[in-house]
Formats: sequence, structure tokens, C-alpha cells
Amino acid sequence: MRIWIDADACPRPARDLVVKFALKRSLQVSLVAGQAQTKPAFACVRLIVVPSGPDAADDYLVEHAEPGDLVICSDIPLADRLVKKGVVALDPRGREFDERNMGERLALRNLFSDLRDQGQMGGGQAAYAERDRQAFANALDRLVTRLSRG
Repeated sequence: MRIWIDADACPRPARDLVVKFALKRSLQVSLVAGQAQTKPAFACVRLIVVPSGPDAADDYLVEHAEPGDLVICSDIPLADRLVKKGVVALDPRGREFDERNMGERLALRNLFSDLRDQGQMGGGQAAYAERDRQAFANALDRLVTRLSRG
């Protein structure tokens, strides 16, 4: 099992938490980014910088992540592609993407995107809070345990 992170969009506290889990459980972590990032100085962490371009990091993740792997991402269309491939996807706020909730999550994403485009709604997600970090830690522990058991 490998943990992949869409590093361009992952909050640093979530990324640091994944690295701590990986160190404790002897797991490999791959940070995939479209731009240069600071790589944590641990042998279990690999940084992959893909050529820039629309969805280049997403395409890399879909191509290289395998069933039994875990991908940390906020991007709902990316998560949909991963789930269809049999890869487990988790957002940095602790919400798992799965076949049961992908339709609803895609529909809400599209609705909010349309409302923002029409100027009827502004902003994005709230700041990453301690409760988000705790929910992520709990979900990460649960999913890593589940994936480790096969």
C-alpha cells in the first residue's frame, strides 16, 4: 500500500499528519505536484513534480495509483476517477470519497461552481481548522488500518 497526496491542494497540517502516519507504519508516501514543493526530509517520502498543464498531476495520480492505495485529494472529479479505478480517496477534512457518495458530491460541486460563475455565491472552503485536522486523522487511521488488512 502506498499513500499518494495531491500536493498542490493539500493543507500542510494534513500532509504533515500523513508523513507521521507513514513513519509509524513504515509506509511510502508520494507527493505529486505541478510545481516545486518542499519535500519532507524522510526516506519514506518521494516528491514527484509533473510537467505543468491542466490536470497533469491528476492524470499522473490516476495513472499510477493502484487499487489498495490511498490518495489524499480535494478535487472531486479526480476522486471520481480514482474511485472508478478502485483506489480509495480521502479529502484532507476527513471525508472519504466512495461509489455511494460520488454522484451527490459531483452534483453539489457542479451546482456551487455554477452559482459562483453566476456571481450568486462567493468564496471557497473555510480555513483548515483543528476539527478538520482531527477528522482527517481519524479517517486516515481508519482507512490505513482497513487497507493494511486487505
